[in-house]
Amino acid sequence: MSAPLRGWLGVVAALAALVVLGLAVRYAGASEPGRLDDRIGTALYGVGSPWHEVAKTLDALGEPAGSGALMVGVVAACLAARRVRAAVFAVAGVGLAVGTATLLKHLVGRTIHGDNLSYPSGHTAFATALALVVALLATRGRGREGLGPGPVLGAALFAGAAMGWAQVALGAHYPTDVLGGWCTALAVVPATGRLVDRIFDTAQRKRI
Repeated sequence: MSAPLRGWLGVVAALAALVVLGLAVRYAGASEPGRLDDRIGTALYGVGSPWHEVAKTLDALGEPAGSGALMVGVVAACLAARRVRAAVFAVAGVGLAVGTATLLKHLVGRTIHGDNLSYPSGHTAFATALALVVALLATRGRGREGLGPGPVLGAALFAGAAMGWAQVALGAHYPTDVLGGWCTALAVVPATGRLVDRIFDTAQRKRI
């Protein structure tokens, strides 16, 4: 990441972490929707055809087979371009975002439809993290400083909103679960990018 973008995303990551923590405390152990969930969820749940099929397709992209295929494609593209650092960042950024969401589900203990852990949404965390990683890598390695904060955050917002809509429309998550998943990715991916940069830069200096 370029220095200006690193600064912007550092602020975003800190704010996102606060949102994740606040929602985690608010909905720890809960099994019912909050007032915000009721208002938004009622409007989005139970969409008809063809939007139901669109929601199911988006949901499938967050399942192991779909997400695995997307990750293989991104990593293969990075390796084909001989961008090993980018490949490591893609795997680590998305993997840690999804792993963090999974860990938080067990720590927070919020449930939906019985005993299904729901906070935060892992599908939304995956989609947001992948979009954020791809946006950050989109122009790197071509003599440019990469995308600015607007397009990068716009990509994360679009992907998170699309997957989040699908999760609420299908009744798989509460809206606040989706917000938590989106913010989880925004908090984890920039931190992972800085860590990967530091590791690779340190390794390069040692070789010189």
